[in-house]
Amino acid sequence: MSEAMSTEGRLAEQLREEERTGSGTGIAVSAPADSRWRAHIRGFGLPVVGFLVILLVWQLLTSGLLSDSSIVTAFQPRNAFRELVGFFVSGVIYSHIFASLERIVLGLALAVAIGVPIGVVIGHYRTAERASSLAFQFLRMISPLSWMPIAIIAFGVGNNPVIFLIAIAAVWPMIINTAHGVSSLDQRWIRAARTLGANEWKLVRMVILPAVVPDMLTGLRLAVGLAWVVLVPAEMLGVSDGLGYYILDTRDRFNYGELMAVILIIGVIGYALDQLIRLLRVHASWDQEER
Repeated sequence: MSEAMSTEGRLAEQLREEERTGSGTGIAVSAPADSRWRAHIRGFGLPVVGFLVILLVWQLLTSGLLSDSSIVTAFQPRNAFRELVGFFVSGVIYSHIFASLERIVLGLALAVAIGVPIGVVIGHYRTAERASSLAFQFLRMISPLSWMPIAIIAFGVGNNPVIFLIAIAAVWPMIINTAHGVSSLDQRWIRAARTLGANEWKLVRMVILPAVVPDMLTGLRLAVGLAWVVLVPAEMLGVSDGLGYYILDTRDRFNYGELMAVILIIGVIGYALDQLIRLLRVHASWDQEER
């Protein structure tokens, strides 16, 4: 578990550095007046150029230059954007978006409810960390999608197995980042609280949890990414709504323009969720340089 905490810690540090610089969001850091236009170009212009390059590659791959198959040309960007507009005009996609977001929220809430207490325990007590290390490393290496048959057997079809799979995917970043934050706390804070008469519950509630909120939000940011990736295949397990279900539906109807439009929606929502957690992380940071 200590290796996992170290790896997750390095990834968390990368996310924190990204939050300081704004490099992951297109938000430029403050710069002197004479170089703000350069920061503006780096912060907004380069991401736009990168996105346009992706569109160009997409167009080239589906334009018929490599293959004249009608199936390939059906995936062209113009078809996807036309169907995307149609989705929002007709309103057909809204119920699927809300269904997916509801499952994500419930799965993440379950992961937080399980992961934060476990992370506090193994971060605060070295004996608990050593005792759980082997088991947690073993379980963490199992793909969340490997639990699909067990989820169906245990919960049947519907929302419950999907929420279970999301929670399984999201719980590990919460455990590891919370434990990393707790184990990295300045021990002087702990000793001071105990000197003032704090028992273990007050120590956790009034010192440890407030101090590791930034680490928990970093874990939540990682958890959101994993949960969103797992959501789409999980929604192919006998549910009748959701973005994953709608991808299967468009495939069965051979409507590849709609399929690509749903993929675009998944990407946009995933990006928006990531940036929302990032902003919360920056706001909750104890480090003034990150604000």
